[in-house]
Amino acid sequence: MQTFVDYVKIYFRSGNGGPGVVAWRREKFIRQGGPWGGNGGRGGHIILEADPQLWTLLDLKYRKFIHADNGDPGANKLCQGKDAEDIILKVPLGTIAKDPETGEVMAELTTAGQKVVLLPGGRGGMGNAFFKSATRQAPDFAQPGEPGIEKAVILELKILADVGLVGFPNAGKSTLLSVVTAARPAIADYPFTTLTPNLGIVQYRDYRSFVMADIPGIIEGAATGKGLGTQFLRHIERNAVLLFVLPADVENLRGVLKILLAELKKYNPVLLDKDRVIVVSKSDLVDEIQKEEIKRSLKGHFPVFISAVTGEGLQQLKDRLWKKLEHSKEVLLP
Repeated sequence: MQTFVDYVKIYFRSGNGGPGVVAWRREKFIRQGGPWGGNGGRGGHIILEADPQLWTLLDLKYRKFIHADNGDPGANKLCQGKDAEDIILKVPLGTIAKDPETGEVMAELTTAGQKVVLLPGGRGGMGNAFFKSATRQAPDFAQPGEPGIEKAVILELKILADVGLVGFPNAGKSTLLSVVTAARPAIADYPFTTLTPNLGIVQYRDYRSFVMADIPGIIEGAATGKGLGTQFLRHIERNAVLLFVLPADVENLRGVLKILLAELKKYNPVLLDKDRVIVVSKSDLVDEIQKEEIKRSLKGHFPVFISAVTGEGLQQLKDRLWKKLEHSKEVLLP
């Protein structure tokens, strides 16, 4: 069963406003009581709420049509029609709502508890009592309710994480995530073991921590749809730091890095502006001479050598990542 869903398209309709009514005051001993019609109630809003306990859009996958109720009509004796209940959809942090026709971002939820009115309900119409004035003592008309909004909307999830892992399939990304966090992604010695993004919290010094995300591996041509394509690349768009994982047992690591950078550039050139750290995984498979050769081939990138088997370089990697994260925060400060 597929439990991770990061894209849904839903047809929404907010509620219509209830109509105002034409009514007259008719009571004993009161002559020409005048207009007494109440206003209609508001139609239901469609509201998105960010819930930090959610990590997938799975609950919305099979809800193709979501309609809010209409507001009640006004009534006699100046009674206001009841507002319809709003529909509140809880979504994961990092969810964006987009117009499928224009691509315009309608809403973006990045803070726990944040609420956004995606489609407002129609306003209730005014009853005839509202239109009474000094020059119009007996208005015999009322307003209809304002119609709601009907619209197809795409909900798309971009995972919020501090560090995003980037690399070819079977580069050791999932293994790295499993040894530096409590996450337990599927790990095996064949490509595309990771089919969905995985998140883990890295515990750092002095009780500090940061979030790391692993996405399915990139292959050459991913930006044009090969392999798993770009369906998961959106999840690293919000990462402050990109961690490139290059396996030590592969020849021409500089060529591998060049391909990864080229695919990110094709997908979104802004990704190349992010801080990055280069890590060489599976370092227990190479000796010191080979490590020096790798350093020379990756000149200017200052790689960190790590091994999930021996624990080599893991603390050094955390230190490097924390320093980069602190730098990214300073850049964002006004």
